[in-house]
Amino acid sequence: MTVTIVGAQLGDEGKGALVDRWGEEADTVVRYQGGDNAGHTVVEGGQEYKLSLVPSGCVRGKTGVLGNGCVVNPRTLFDEIETLREQGLEPDVRVAKRAHVIMPYHRVFDNMEEADKEDSDMKVGTTGRGIGPTYEDKAGRRGVRVGDLLDTDVLRDRLEYTVSNKRAIAEDVYGIDAGVEFDIDELVAEFANYGQRLRENDMLVEAGDFLYEQHQAGGNLLFEGAQGTSIDIDHGNYPNVTSSNPTAGGAAVGSGVGPGVVGDGEIVGIVKAYLSRVGEGPLPTEMTDGDEAELADEIREKGGEFGTVTGRPRRIGWLDVPMLRHAARRSSFTGLAVNHVDVLAGLEELKVCHSYELDGETRETMPATTEEWARCEPNFRTFETWSEQDWSAVADEGYDALPAACRDYLEYLETELDAPVYAVGVGPDRDQTVERHTPWE
Repeated sequence: MTVTIVGAQLGDEGKGALVDRWGEEADTVVRYQGGDNAGHTVVEGGQEYKLSLVPSGCVRGKTGVLGNGCVVNPRTLFDEIETLREQGLEPDVRVAKRAHVIMPYHRVFDNMEEADKEDSDMKVGTTGRGIGPTYEDKAGRRGVRVGDLLDTDVLRDRLEYTVSNKRAIAEDVYGIDAGVEFDIDELVAEFANYGQRLRENDMLVEAGDFLYEQHQAGGNLLFEGAQGTSIDIDHGNYPNVTSSNPTAGGAAVGSGVGPGVVGDGEIVGIVKAYLSRVGEGPLPTEMTDGDEAELADEIREKGGEFGTVTGRPRRIGWLDVPMLRHAARRSSFTGLAVNHVDVLAGLEELKVCHSYELDGETRETMPATTEEWARCEPNFRTFETWSEQDWSAVADEGYDALPAACRDYLEYLETELDAPVYAVGVGPDRDQTVERHTPWE
């Protein structure tokens, strides 16, 4: 069986917590896109594990696969594995030979290009990890794949073709001195060594075949998306998007598992009970004025709304249901998980954007262009608030122990998105989740 976890908003929905919780019944957890720009935090027994590249199932001791749709920085990968070992884990990570490699010059270009866009509306607010430039090289057929690291001659050929062009652009267009990041000999030596380490540690796989065999043998596959639907390269608010497809279709393309297999399983949309965003772009429900700005500060502190990877404070907004309808239709959600309902406890008011007004027309989903989305005026509905609870006790007692107003809020989402709520996050720890239904059933 397969379960696919998809972010329904702009990332930061708490996907890692659900991957961790439902990972107990999985045999393999698969990352199908993105790179070390992802930030997943898993909390078990008060111990916090911060993950950016290693699949979240590692906390459960599951085999993790970085699929061909990922871009992999070997420096980050080995550093993260070592950190997790220091925390008492033994991550079993496999890497697709078809995945593309983030090279040092990609990070240089990421920061140069973002600085160049600083004063324009093309600024994205990237993490500076080299993700976009690596995907650019992939699409331009000039990238380096993980499998290339195994053959020094192949690796050198790939780099000699690419690096001379990169160096010329850096020096002639951006006016910087190209340093060691553009030194072919240094790059070959370092990254051939990573290839050797990957091979010696039995980490390399042909992901599609590896996962096919596991599925044929009756194994449970859990697909873990990074980022969220509204920053999908095709279905998000372009150009303020990531460089890959976090939507459910990306699980098939980015892993080599057929779409019929993914579509035959469960696809769970992860929703934060309010909205947050790191980076640039419109946010129609953002809390920016007067009392709402103070409320945003309160939610940000209470919810720990600071980027896992960047540490940047997240922008805060009311829940945006047109965004969620858009996500549900792009990925065919069979269920929902709603996180951070505890953060909304004790508020004096609670609002939800039910629809937009755009150029005199009421819209129930996001428009196609970012410029149109920026002009959308939210139509709000108000909900009864709920008080603080002993959330651990609520998690133990189950769904009926949630405050009635909270259940009304959740049941409204079920109706609007035509999908049942499987789980409700009421705190950061693994056990602070109200589970109504497991997708493995």
